[in-house]
Amino acid sequence: MDFSAVDQWFETLNFGDEAYRGMFQIFAVVLLTAILSFVSGKFFSQLEKQLNKTRNLWDDTLLHAGRKPASYMIWLLGLSIAAHTANRYSGSEIFSIVGPIREVGVIALLCWFIVRFISGAEKIVVSPEKMKEPMDLTTVSAMGKLLRASVLITAGLIVLQTLGYSVSGVLAFGGIGGIAVGFAAKDLLANFFGGLMVYLDRPFKVGDWVRSPDKEIEGTVEHIGWRLTTIRTFDKRPLYVPNATFTSISVQNPSRMSHRRIYETIGVRYQDGASVNKIIAKVKDMLIAHDEIASDQTLIVNFDAFGASSLNFFIYTFTKTTNWIKFHEVKQDVLMKIMAIIEEEGAEFAFPTTTVHLPDDLKITSSSPEFAGISANEK
Repeated sequence: MDFSAVDQWFETLNFGDEAYRGMFQIFAVVLLTAILSFVSGKFFSQLEKQLNKTRNLWDDTLLHAGRKPASYMIWLLGLSIAAHTANRYSGSEIFSIVGPIREVGVIALLCWFIVRFISGAEKIVVSPEKMKEPMDLTTVSAMGKLLRASVLITAGLIVLQTLGYSVSGVLAFGGIGGIAVGFAAKDLLANFFGGLMVYLDRPFKVGDWVRSPDKEIEGTVEHIGWRLTTIRTFDKRPLYVPNATFTSISVQNPSRMSHRRIYETIGVRYQDGASVNKIIAKVKDMLIAHDEIASDQTLIVNFDAFGASSLNFFIYTFTKTTNWIKFHEVKQDVLMKIMAIIEEEGAEFAFPTTTVHLPDDLKITSSSPEFAGISANEK
């Protein structure tokens, strides 16, 4: 940056002593920087009030992202001018680093602005209050992380180029070093690519209830990172699962089920065999007419088996709701109505019983006087 015009202007101010003139110039630069920072803050405040009146959300995000970086940019440039002025009068070697610091600072602030804008954009595109068709949180989170990583890597390369390092040499060294790092951190890379597959395939998202029949994994997904996925189990314990695990196991996502199933076997006594057909018919009619049963799904009520102590029939049907609590309320209502139907037909539920048949002439003797001479039938 060329400060010759500033130097010429300050040279017109003659205080007689070069030291005092330098101090005045530095003070004037810092004061002017503070004034510009104050004016900038007021400007952004007024602009924010005006933009809040509009329905466009992106201008608010852009303003919020640029407010702090703009303020720091003013101070960075102002202090660098002050340091240049001090260097002009002192000639100290320490001020030689001001130029590189200023250039790196400008790059860092621009990078900060872009990262802040990306974070603000993430909040907009997933909000149902701000978007008619909000995007999936998991997808947006993955895209945001990739964009931020790209911005940071690009900014790092530009900084190296600014400081005089060869970017091509850095990239070549990175390629060779990447092979060594790949062997040393294969588990870390496996988790990274496992997380990438979760983001791309989307077998689950944040807020889903997931479980695995292969592992003791079940709970609600709280966070999907590049290395770990956090799952909150139903006893409220956090479970941290390496993403590489999901590439080798089966994962169920009950949150995406369309219906919940009721599958129950019910037994009545053998004495009530004549009523079984009527009971089955009434139960089926009840299920078809039930407001919470999905009659367009598979609905079966059939005699199933001769049990050891009962005649068994089963019901196989689906509820409209997938909510866990409401499902149990519907299931309870269905079972209570089945109980009422069985009672209406004069039948009873069966329970395990054992019948022992003894010969009529068999007598049981006992040492107790009260049982002596009493036959088995009398007992």
